[in-house]
Amino acid sequence: MNDAPAADSAAPAPRSSWLTTLKVYLEAPSLRMLALGFSAGLPLLLVLGTLSFRLREAGVDRTTIGYLSWVGLAYGFKWVWAPLVDRLPLPGLTTWLGRRRSWLLLSQLAVTGGLVGMALVDPQQDLHLLVGCALAVAFGSATQDIALDAFRIESADAQRQAALAASYQTGYRLAMIWAGAGVLWVAARAEVPSANAYQHAAWQSAYLVMAASMAVGMLTVLFSREPVPQPYKPARNAAEWLQGALIEPFADFLRRYRWQAALILGLIAVYRISDVVMGIMANPFYVDMGYTKDEVAAVTKVYGVVMTLLGAFVGGALSMRLGVMRVLMLGAALSAASNLLFAWLGARGHDVNGLIFVVSADNLSSGIASAAFIAYLSSLTNISYSATQYALFSSMMLLAPKWLAGFSGRYVDAFGYSQFFVSTALLGVPVLLLVALASRVKIKPTP
Repeated sequence: MNDAPAADSAAPAPRSSWLTTLKVYLEAPSLRMLALGFSAGLPLLLVLGTLSFRLREAGVDRTTIGYLSWVGLAYGFKWVWAPLVDRLPLPGLTTWLGRRRSWLLLSQLAVTGGLVGMALVDPQQDLHLLVGCALAVAFGSATQDIALDAFRIESADAQRQAALAASYQTGYRLAMIWAGAGVLWVAARAEVPSANAYQHAAWQSAYLVMAASMAVGMLTVLFSREPVPQPYKPARNAAEWLQGALIEPFADFLRRYRWQAALILGLIAVYRISDVVMGIMANPFYVDMGYTKDEVAAVTKVYGVVMTLLGAFVGGALSMRLGVMRVLMLGAALSAASNLLFAWLGARGHDVNGLIFVVSADNLSSGIASAAFIAYLSSLTNISYSATQYALFSSMMLLAPKWLAGFSGRYVDAFGYSQFFVSTALLGVPVLLLVALASRVKIKPTP
């Protein structure tokens, strides 16, 4: 196997006009990815960020909220069942929809059912059952991610992956507006004058609306075209099937990168650590600083997400013009630095203008970093094992950060918000070194 020139920062794509570059966002694969990105982004906040706001309002302590964020570890272990999603046909559904769309629809149905359960359960009465429903949503959402990442990678050539990543991020962030601001807005409108800060009926209405919103993804799956399937050699027995479905995708990556695989996997494992660890305590921070549902909805879940969309478009366009690794370095630096602004905000107390500034900077940085990172992960993936390999990469991206984030509430209780935010910024410093080292690694072609 011959090495090829790096497919990113060392050899940026040939220059074209900005108009030609931006037209890619109007192509059918980009528009489909916009809608499917919405379906992927909807569950995440409802089992993590928004749920932490709901639990804090219900009187659940910060340490418990931090531990409950381990629900998100489902996303970190999705590589375990990714080979099944990659290869296993679903009786009836696969014949009707194809391999990728059948798994997408099944996972979307699981997410919808879990959200209905979360709507019906009162955390003040049965927190364990609520967590069980959240786990169902997380597993369904992680399965949807596996199938969707493969669907995206197989829907366009490598040159357009950055644009598809930006479209995916746009849909994802629009869903986060709806699952963040929308759910708070619905809950606030459904409240009745009461002495109680927490009203279960209001949150029930909000989560039922979110469950119904999964119809966007389901309809897109039903009306989309299945990507051209990758041919697989028929397995003669169970051992041969496991070799092709589970072992070979990992062995292929190790063969292509050898010892450099450790460096690449190390970068993947820690690239988003600053954002993920900080993010678990963001909503409890807003509640404790006295921000209302409407203020949080307007600033952090609408205005802030719009800035993330801008960052995603900027990150996708810059990645195509300047190369992924340069933008990856920029995103890592900005993401770590923006956490320091939260420490500054904590010292100001209830300050809506300060909140707007901090959230804007943080979300713009996050959008740039996410678009470049998704394009980087896609460039590493062998299309013959797209679901399994991408699931491995995206799982590693979340596993260590999600585990560490579980202790975030305990850290805040012990040292306060200001020191917590400074510490999360420092976590991003080693990432810069890893990006610099990984930029020297040539992207190896698939056979």
